[in-house]
Amino acid sequence: MVRYLVIALLTLVSIVSYATHERAGEITYRHISGLTYEVKILTYTFAPSPADRPELEILWGDGTSSILERVEKIDLANDIRRNVYIGQHTYSGASTYILSMEDPNRNYGIINIPNSVNVPFYIETKLVINPFLGPNNSPVLLNPPVDQGCVGIPFVHNAGAYDADGDSLSYKFTMCKTVSGTFIPGYEYPNVADPDHLPGDFTINAVTGDIVWDSPTLQGEYNFAFIIEEWRNGLLISTITRDMQVEIAPCDNTPPVIHVITDTCVRAGTTIRFNVVATDADNDKITLTATGGPFLLESNPAFFETPEDSAGRVSSPFIWSPECSHVQKRPYTVYFKAIDDGFPVSLVDIKTTNISVNGPPPKNLEAFPLGNSIQLNWEKSICPNASGYKIYRRLGSSGFIHGPCETGVPEYTGYALIGSLNSSDLTSFTDDGGGNGLLHGLQYCYLVIAVFPDGAESYASNEACASLKKDVPIITNVSVEITGTTDGINRVVWSKPTEIDINQAPGPYRYVISYSPDLNGSSLNEAGAYNDLNDTIFIHSGINTQITPSSYVIDLYNDQPGNFFLIGSSQLSSSVYISCEPSDNSIHLTWSENVPWQNEKYIIYRLNETIQQYDSIGHSLTRFYADTGLINGVTYCYYVKSIGHYSSPGIIDPIINLSQRACGSPLDNVAPCPPVLSVDTDCDLVANLLTWTNPNNYCADDVTRYYIYFTPTLNGDFIILDSLFSPLDTSYLHQNLASISGCYAITALDSIGNQSVFSNVICVSIDSCSVYAIPNVFTPNADGFNDYLVPFPYTSVERIELKIFNRWGTVVYETTDPRINWDGKNKDTDQDCSEGVYFYICDVHEITLTGLQKRSLQGTVHLYR
Repeated sequence: MVRYLVIALLTLVSIVSYATHERAGEITYRHISGLTYEVKILTYTFAPSPADRPELEILWGDGTSSILERVEKIDLANDIRRNVYIGQHTYSGASTYILSMEDPNRNYGIINIPNSVNVPFYIETKLVINPFLGPNNSPVLLNPPVDQGCVGIPFVHNAGAYDADGDSLSYKFTMCKTVSGTFIPGYEYPNVADPDHLPGDFTINAVTGDIVWDSPTLQGEYNFAFIIEEWRNGLLISTITRDMQVEIAPCDNTPPVIHVITDTCVRAGTTIRFNVVATDADNDKITLTATGGPFLLESNPAFFETPEDSAGRVSSPFIWSPECSHVQKRPYTVYFKAIDDGFPVSLVDIKTTNISVNGPPPKNLEAFPLGNSIQLNWEKSICPNASGYKIYRRLGSSGFIHGPCETGVPEYTGYALIGSLNSSDLTSFTDDGGGNGLLHGLQYCYLVIAVFPDGAESYASNEACASLKKDVPIITNVSVEITGTTDGINRVVWSKPTEIDINQAPGPYRYVISYSPDLNGSSLNEAGAYNDLNDTIFIHSGINTQITPSSYVIDLYNDQPGNFFLIGSSQLSSSVYISCEPSDNSIHLTWSENVPWQNEKYIIYRLNETIQQYDSIGHSLTRFYADTGLINGVTYCYYVKSIGHYSSPGIIDPIINLSQRACGSPLDNVAPCPPVLSVDTDCDLVANLLTWTNPNNYCADDVTRYYIYFTPTLNGDFIILDSLFSPLDTSYLHQNLASISGCYAITALDSIGNQSVFSNVICVSIDSCSVYAIPNVFTPNADGFNDYLVPFPYTSVERIELKIFNRWGTVVYETTDPRINWDGKNKDTDQDCSEGVYFYICDVHEITLTGLQKRSLQGTVHLYR
């Protein structure tokens, strides 16, 4: 590729006078039908160049190419020519294709492209054909890719990208490209053209596409490229690379400033109107224009009248009346551009306004009971392009009224999605609790929204609430009056039915109370019966309320001779059942219940042994309470009072019930918190000194001893190395080691024997001390100093394999002893070796954290006498 590039560049030098023109451009496309797409190449060229291009070649990305004829040529100011080339192509199947165009030369003198006149111009666009995502049109870029700026003045640009399909767009920089899509050698982004410029002065906003160069210091022409990515359902479906040019000139001018809202919304079928103002501190004349998606719509496009040039200040209203077909998930972006008439460069300000077009809410939502269900009805959405509805529910009214730009049903309202309909013609929904039926005594509230094909959601409907008819008993109390195994008593209370259909069930009536010694009613048996609707209190005695909870169902019968039948049943309701879990100096209370009402608060009571009465000791919003500061081994007794309510009116409020009495004794079953370990290595002693913190000083009071754990390898199993039987002994010297390597941890134990988890684990590497090394000189002359060749101080060596050679390659000494201790004598003759240089090779077997490792050494030793 490099060789090709060099040849191409050398060849093109000879035709400079015929091809010094390409400034900027991009490739866009739109879907025609099936696998056929229309492609447009847009280029901006140096108009005086003789190398005019009436046609260009495009590579379709499938191994084929075509020559596209130019369909538009417009000569603009500053020697700029705008060229448009259009053609169609039909692909053979779904795939990813890279559309590309290459033209021999850029224009002369681009500051950040070395020898730009001889550098080919290259642009590309990625097309993804995916039948699961549907056909796609690329974004169109509404603002031209040539611009101007001033030295010392911030430069701003926005491509003005608009996607007709409503897909998401993101932006990022890329380097300008040349032959076959390779990056240009020596290319630099504009911010580094001046060596005093700091990185980051040249930026692109990934969401809005705003490009800011703050601020150019060197005049001239610059080229830079950026990629516009198109996303649908989280998948990348196209990219467009725009290669653009900006001319920076010296000027004494300040840019105009646009004043406009940044984000707003409008409901389909209404009109949005806001004013756009541009001012200029230099009192220059200003031209204020607008582009963007709302102006390109076939029906009801937006309106913005470009005001006449005015000195220092212009203003004009933006007006748009979007319709239902304009509703989409992504906002529409409008780009406002103000240009002054400064000399020699007209400066620019660009501001973007995002406008969300939201669907109107479904109207006249109603809710009414129907047996154990609630029926919802509403009017059909006025938007024919709505694809269906979502239905949300909560208990009790939220009073939610959507904000001006708040679509859907926000999570903070407490509503949850319970159903959806896939057609806008379906305008009713039956809520039967997912087939389980709804509960009596509760108020159910609903919101409905319309949804659109791309996932856009309308404003929420009015809130509609309803409760089931009160035609069955509604239990309000299952309260434990006396706790016992054989003499326990529960008090069961219910609210009588007040909306019985007397045509179907004329009476008389009979209650049958069924009981089960558990939470879930798994073994219900009749416990009592009443023949009067006003008898709504049942005292259930002689049962076990200590060992098990109690649950009840009240059945209502039509007790007419010859016409005896079940009218309906209450919801299963249980007592509150508490459990005591002992802990160190505390008892953890937990409780369970199975009730149709909502318990919102619990009061915890503990027996005062002095006065033999229960006192309130705290409250909880959950089914848990920790009673702390207790004495281990002492018995404490408790009960819990629940406080709740039904959301439907006409039922006693608050609903108060008592649990059974339960007792427990705290015990020390909580391990101490772990010590914090540190390790220091003594290389001279070949020892590791462990020190750690005493948990009694910060999170415990009964630590009595420590276990010291050790493993010689990094992932080995820890074994107990030693133990210390005083909480004040917080150091330990691990010595007489074959290797300093190894890993350590400490645990603390309390007086009961509870053991903490490991402290932090610290591993010592052999690198903590000097590694094994051999001196390069010794003097075996019997003067008592340096008479033996011995290694420098070392640790953690199991053995060595050392051979020492003379200059002829004969081994004069060998050993496996890490201490070496060569006295300078030949191993075979036991005669003194002559003075000189000797060579050695040595394999050192070191004891490391990963086991025994071999390290090879080689070097020279000078022997002097």
